[in-house]
Amino acid sequence: MTRQTGARRFSVVICAYTENRWDDILAAVDSVRRQALPALETLLVVDHNTTLLERLTKEYDGDEEVRVLANAGPRGLSAGRNTGIAASRGDVVAFLDDDAVAERDWLRYFDLAYDDPRVVAVGGRTEPVWVAGRRPLWFPEEFDWIVGCTYRGVPPGRVPVRNVLGGNASFRRSAFDAAGGFATGIGRDGDKRPLGCEETELCIRLGAALPGAVLLMDDRAVIHHKVPGERRRFAYFRTRAYAEGLSKALVARSVGAGKGLETERRYTTRVLPAGVARGVRDFVLGRPGGAGRAGAIVTGVAAAACGYVRGTLRARRGGTAFSSGPVVVREEP
Repeated sequence: MTRQTGARRFSVVICAYTENRWDDILAAVDSVRRQALPALETLLVVDHNTTLLERLTKEYDGDEEVRVLANAGPRGLSAGRNTGIAASRGDVVAFLDDDAVAERDWLRYFDLAYDDPRVVAVGGRTEPVWVAGRRPLWFPEEFDWIVGCTYRGVPPGRVPVRNVLGGNASFRRSAFDAAGGFATGIGRDGDKRPLGCEETELCIRLGAALPGAVLLMDDRAVIHHKVPGERRRFAYFRTRAYAEGLSKALVARSVGAGKGLETERRYTTRVLPAGVARGVRDFVLGRPGGAGRAGAIVTGVAAAACGYVRGTLRARRGGTAFSSGPVVVREEP
């Protein structure tokens, strides 16, 4: 496929850590190959898994479009992304989860947004694919971030946002030169406690480093993200909400509570009360799952609040530390 003349060059980074997602990883790479706007390269970064690294290296041996790399930093998603950034050659670096597939126009919609020179980052819409069947009746759409997807409350269309969501996002390469990379010590580390918010911390830092910079969410840039059976369980819902509170405490420590919790205030004072009201209304009208959704929202808020309080106390005692990531320098193609 001939690349469009004058379009920006995209490097797509996919971070992988387990052979259990082998078919998903291949599907993610294949979805990048099928883009209407072809990527310059796909960078597969393997997180401290020698067996997976060797297997993927063999799978894509001789493939000029795919480069397989070992995570050059500490274990975890943030360091894996930083490894991809440092090796990238594109004008824009896009990130795709290893268990997601992108629609054909994903990169094209990202590219259109960068026609505005003020735009430094663009995110898209992530739709859940419930592997074990349909969405559980008790699972509120307001909490789809629990499973790495776009949640009810995110404004529709192409709109300015405080931060993009890391599994479906893109950044100008120059943004990392200005603000550094993803912070290690905040985000996920393999199958350990499901922390997050590394992209939130980076985006806030980016806004401080580049006053006047614009970050956008374009809901036409769509990916489809698998939700495995174990993430349909209420125990995971509660644990992930608690971990989000811990992560938010780390973000607030890094960039201040004002910026760190700016979006969350609107979410907890407007979006979630409306969700509880809908659940109660559905219960009164005899619709399935209404009471469960209302109860899940209340439980999720309580779990996140507990995590935030504990994370704040730990931070005050000096029990948590993280690095804001390296300032990466462009490698010439």
